[in-house]
Amino acid sequence: MEHNTVVVLGASGFIGTSVINRLVARGHVVKVATRRRAHAQSLLMLPVDVVETDIHDLQKLTALVSGCDAVINLVGVLHGGSGDPYGPGFSVAHVELPQKLVLACRATKLRRVVHVSALHADPEGPSMYLRSKGDGERVLRDARELQTTIFRPSIVFGPGDRFLNTFAKLQRLFPVIPLACPDTRIQPVFVGDLADAIVNALDLDLTLNTTYDVVGPRSYTLEELVRFAGVVIGHPRKIIRLPSSLAHLQALSFEMLPGEPQLTRDNLASLSIDVTSDVRLPPELGVRLTSLEAAALEYMRGSATQARFDEYRAGARR
Repeated sequence: MEHNTVVVLGASGFIGTSVINRLVARGHVVKVATRRRAHAQSLLMLPVDVVETDIHDLQKLTALVSGCDAVINLVGVLHGGSGDPYGPGFSVAHVELPQKLVLACRATKLRRVVHVSALHADPEGPSMYLRSKGDGERVLRDARELQTTIFRPSIVFGPGDRFLNTFAKLQRLFPVIPLACPDTRIQPVFVGDLADAIVNALDLDLTLNTTYDVVGPRSYTLEELVRFAGVVIGHPRKIIRLPSSLAHLQALSFEMLPGEPQLTRDNLASLSIDVTSDVRLPPELGVRLTSLEAAALEYMRGSATQARFDEYRAGARR
C-alpha cells in the first residue's frame, strides 16, 4: 500500500463516515481532524486517530498532516454568507483552506491530495457556492508539485443525507410542498459510490492530476425526486411548482429564519443549471454505480415500501 497513513479533513460529515469506513476496511492508518471530539462521536468507535484541532490554523494543519502519506479533503459548506464573488464562509472553507493545505503539504513534503469539490464548480459560476468551489480547485491545480485528484460529485444521497431525507421530512409535516426549480435535472450519486471512488483513487496513478465528474446512473427532475421521497415514506403530498419570483421570496424567507436555512437564494442560483454530466468515471476506478431506487428504498423506509414504489413506477410509465 503506497499511501498507508491518510488524514481526512471534514471526516465527521455525511460523506466522511463512508470514506473512513472504507479506509479502515482496507487497512489504512487513518487520522481524523475535528474541532471538537464530541462532533465525531460516530467515529470514536472505529480504529482511527481522532485529533481535536483547528484545521484553519496553518500551524496546526501542518502538524496534523506531518508524517502522513496522503490527505483527503471533504470540507464543504452550503451556506457561507453573502459577498462578491462569494461570502466569507465560502471563502474560508472552499478557498482559504486549500491554500493553507498547499502550504502545509509543502512544509511536510506530503504530495498526495484527494479533494472533493462540486459538479460544475467554476470561478465564473452562477452561485457563490460554485464560484468558491471553482477557486478552490484552481488553488490545488496551481500547486504543480502536488499529486492531486479532484472529484466533482452531483448531489449526494444516502443514509443521513440532507437531500432526500429533507424532502421526506417536509412531506411528513406539511400537506403541500411549494417547490422552487422543479424542472432542474439532477443526477444524484450514492454516497457509497463516491466513497469508493475516493478511496480507490489513492494508489491509482491514472488519477493523478485529474478531475472527475461523479454522477449517478440516471437523471431526474427535482420534482420527480421530491415525489419519489414522498412515495417511499408513504406520505406523498401535492407539489406546488413555484415560479422564479415566488421561489426567490421563499428562499429569502428561509434566510430570515433562525438556524440554518432549508433554502437560500444562492442555492437557487446553483439550481439554475442542471446538476448532471455526460462524463462517467473510468472503469479502472472500480465503481459500480448504485441506483437511487435500490439504495433509497433501503435506507429511507425499508423493504415494506417496495410494493408501493412498484405502483408508483408503473403509474409513471403510463
